Amino acid sequence: MERQGIIAAGNMLVDHVHKIVQWPERGWLAEITHSERSTGGAPLNVLLTLAQMRSHLPLQAVGLIGEDSDGDYIMAMLDQYHVNRQHVQRTSFAPTSMSQVMTDPTGQRTFFHSPGANRLLDLPAFDRLEGSMKIFHLGYLLLLDSLDLADKEFGTRAARLLAQMREKGYETSLDLVSRKGDPRYQPLVRPALQHLDYLVINELEAGEFSELAIRAPDGEPIIDNIASAAALLLQAGVRQRVVIHCPEGAWCEAPDETGQWVPSWRLDQTEIVGSVGAGDAFCAGFLYGCHERWSLRESVQLAHACARASLLCANAIDGAKTLEELQVFISENGV
Repeated sequence: MERQGIIAAGNMLVDHVHKIVQWPERGWLAEITHSERSTGGAPLNVLLTLAQMRSHLPLQAVGLIGEDSDGDYIMAMLDQYHVNRQHVQRTSFAPTSMSQVMTDPTGQRTFFHSPGANRLLDLPAFDRLEGSMKIFHLGYLLLLDSLDLADKEFGTRAARLLAQMREKGYETSLDLVSRKGDPRYQPLVRPALQHLDYLVINELEAGEFSELAIRAPDGEPIIDNIASAAALLLQAGVRQRVVIHCPEGAWCEAPDETGQWVPSWRLDQTEIVGSVGAGDAFCAGFLYGCHERWSLRESVQLAHACARASLLCANAIDGAKTLEELQVFISENGV
């Protein structure tokens, strides 16, 4: 019987999202006009977006959280959306990871992040996963301290984990964190690439890895350089699909398929409520397309539709639509 379902593992946290009137100068006050709490991090954002799509795929979470109220909240959210949380472990040695997210009137967000229990997530947490699941998605590299440690054989412990998952028959997927000027992109990311089927990253991460200029001085994306970055990632070992996304669109490429630019549906700045989790929503849509063996372009179009829906809400989850709603939007607004 063919494998079915998606496991998402890694950073689990709670986002405390605040809308502010303006970003203040250092030492000055900025008024908070609205606050709310939501789950955050790649695994939760991807899984809860997929759950709200009502795709009927089996979904499983893997992570480490604290024995605190934020940890209770994460468990309750997984239960609410019927995501298997059997492998979400709890620890008394660290609090649940959290971020204070400040969203200004343009929709841009700034994160103040406390790593917490995510720093302790390590290889034993991935023993005895459900063997019938199809895709194993890990996020975010560069924020999982124990998995980012060096490994003599595989380069990093994360690379060892991804290799083990492939050996067990999973298709593997990876997302990174956006950290400008972080010198660890090459040494921590490159070892993982040869054990990947899918890589879904944004323009900032692609630029940090490739050291190519992704935007021109006028702010427009340099699509040729984005394509070159995707080609470098494929050459480094990604087996099936690389996608690099930005607000204007996404470049997608596969070893046996010519790369292409798929434009996004543009939103007026006034329509954007918040961008927290939009990249994870994009990833959720793309992984669904991969799971169902959709074409590269169809998978990216669904990803764009998921990201667009996410931008219309302040947090990472509330904007998610059903698969039927997303498909209707795509068919009525083809690009």
